[in-house]
Amino acid sequence: MKVYKVTINPLSNFGTSIKGDTLFGQICWKIFYKKDLLNKDLSELLKDYITNPFIIVSSACIETEDMLFLKRPSMPFDALFDLRSKEIKDIIRERKELKKKEWIGVEKKSKIILFKSQSYLNNEELFEKIIKDIPTHEKRAFMKKGIKTVIKEFIQPHNTINRITGTTGEDQFAPFSVKQLVYLPGISLCIFIGVREDINIDGVVEALRLIGQTGFGKDASTGLGRFAVKKYEEFDLKAIGSDEPNACYTLSPCVPEKDLFSKAFFTPFTRFGRHGDILAKKGKPFKNPVIMADEGAVFVVNNSDVFKRSYIGTAITNLSKVEPNTVAQGYSLYIPVRVEA
Repeated sequence: MKVYKVTINPLSNFGTSIKGDTLFGQICWKIFYKKDLLNKDLSELLKDYITNPFIIVSSACIETEDMLFLKRPSMPFDALFDLRSKEIKDIIRERKELKKKEWIGVEKKSKIILFKSQSYLNNEELFEKIIKDIPTHEKRAFMKKGIKTVIKEFIQPHNTINRITGTTGEDQFAPFSVKQLVYLPGISLCIFIGVREDINIDGVVEALRLIGQTGFGKDASTGLGRFAVKKYEEFDLKAIGSDEPNACYTLSPCVPEKDLFSKAFFTPFTRFGRHGDILAKKGKPFKNPVIMADEGAVFVVNNSDVFKRSYIGTAITNLSKVEPNTVAQGYSLYIPVRVEA
């Protein structure tokens, strides 16, 4: 399986965070309707998906010319920060600040030797890293607007008008609010895509372009989730990983295989999936919920044979009450890392 890095630029707010399993589902719908993208039917591609996935899509991370900014590994603080020389009272005092350091900076031309040797940033520090190379007049514009973070949650009020009374009201006519994600203007995000040897990456990227035009995720019909595909290139994730790995750092939500890992560090993520497109209107639009390990998980392996593949995880089946062939991506691309004992 070859891995490619696709760079995108957000063009609007997002109603759904760009997670790999959701993006995989939307790519599948594009392949279903435009068979010339990969010159294969989706049903044909999914026949052996359980044993031989045709594509694996990562969640989006932030990219600059020489750096990747990924989600902080879901590990205890003493595995990420050097706290050995500090007293307990000092560690407790610093804990609040350490929690804010949500990002790990990885150089594209360097390696993750040990997690303790990496730089961790909070949202404000990441903002300073991102804007250091932009023109001065743009920096001033951000300062005038009070922008100090790369990603911000925005609460969008909504209401539904009762056409009989001409006003809002109770129940389905009650005003409500919806969260949206707002990205710093001009920011670059990247998505890693693993493709099987018989799959044309150009078709997959074209599917991404189409998704960016029509909108990704929730409330795409109202203009959310737009993005532009900037470029794509082959990328070796092992090149930025450890030379002597014993663990996998995941890049999307996944369901890891049984008995393959001796230790697991992850944040649980429950996917309350919903069908898309025409299946969303068939009476039972919701899929069975799935508990996954969110991106940023670290799995310590039992056997080094794991590193012969560029992905871990399993396919998720038996999800739907209306479409028995429904599958979800429980796979994840990973960066090989070394975890200290």
